[in-house]
Amino acid sequence: MSRPLSRRALLGASLAGLTGLATSACSFAADSQQNASSAAPEDTSPPVQPRIDGPLIYFNWADYVDPSVFEGFGKEYGVKVVQSHFDSMESMVAKINAGNAYDLIFPSAKWTQRLARGGKLRRIDHTTLRNAESVFGTYSYFADPWYDPQSAHSVPFSMYKTGIGWRKDKLGESLGGSWADLWNPKAKGYAYVLDDRDEVLGMAALKLGLDLNTSADDDLRRIVAELKGLRPNLRGFSSDDWNNLLSGNAHLTQAWSGDMVAVLNQAEDADRYGFEVAREGAPLNSDCYAIPANAAHPGTALLFIDYMLRPENVKKNITYIGYPMPVKGAEQIYAPLIESLPQCAVTPADLRQDMMYRNGTQEQERARDKAWTEAKAG
Repeated sequence: MSRPLSRRALLGASLAGLTGLATSACSFAADSQQNASSAAPEDTSPPVQPRIDGPLIYFNWADYVDPSVFEGFGKEYGVKVVQSHFDSMESMVAKINAGNAYDLIFPSAKWTQRLARGGKLRRIDHTTLRNAESVFGTYSYFADPWYDPQSAHSVPFSMYKTGIGWRKDKLGESLGGSWADLWNPKAKGYAYVLDDRDEVLGMAALKLGLDLNTSADDDLRRIVAELKGLRPNLRGFSSDDWNNLLSGNAHLTQAWSGDMVAVLNQAEDADRYGFEVAREGAPLNSDCYAIPANAAHPGTALLFIDYMLRPENVKKNITYIGYPMPVKGAEQIYAPLIESLPQCAVTPADLRQDMMYRNGTQEQERARDKAWTEAKAG
């Protein structure tokens, strides 16, 4: 595998842009008092049927599907795939909210909930998918996940956790098993955290024994103070976690589990790298397939989802992107990829833990945006 960027290498945005996009992305979710658990508006449109009804207008992270899968889909069905890419969940939602039309998108769990709640997603009838049983018949978690009851608007795509990656040749064979390891003085000037609001605030919250998604004023003040104490140790905020390790820019970095597989695939000496899950807790997440409400070719999108769930394409994609997929037999494909970094393993059973990022009210989201801005400003 040879890929120039990780799945989230472009995640960082300017501070002004981040706050503005977060606000605009929330604009269709309702007022600041609406709870994140509010039901999605009823979709009265007819169920989508998997069939070619035009080209596939695809919107995802760059390099997040094996190119050979696109080629195979196009050849088998005689259809063109038109790819566009986003650099953050906020920018993806802002594009959709502005009326841009895509047939297939890949939101994370909390963003799937937000989009569905805002009436921005088509309902998906899983009975129309030939390969749906390999997901929903195998992993009961996804039959009724918190972010999309009965998976009515989504099909799960990938899973991942957040931990710490490091260079063993620089810092030793093991770390301390805690988020406090990011403060390791031996890594000063060669340490990174992800350029991601939830991940960084969440990491500091867990280190302090606070709720992962806290928006309480006192908690956020403690979190900002904790992160300002980390700033002298940091080389920067960057979501190009795997490339920073490989290039030597980082000896230590907050990292996504799937990106550590990219490290193993690219490294001349894979034994040089380690990945740990902090004992205070590891944030977990899941990305989904979803069809926007204004998709021009929803049938093609649904057909592509079904195509992606074929066993041979699951194998290609897991091997290519380094992230496990909740499809029957996927564990056997993923296990050999992480033999040397077993803590990268993620299963649907892990997702049952209350360690996923959740939506708050607009007021709560603004408080977290403000804390993130203060933490980055140093």
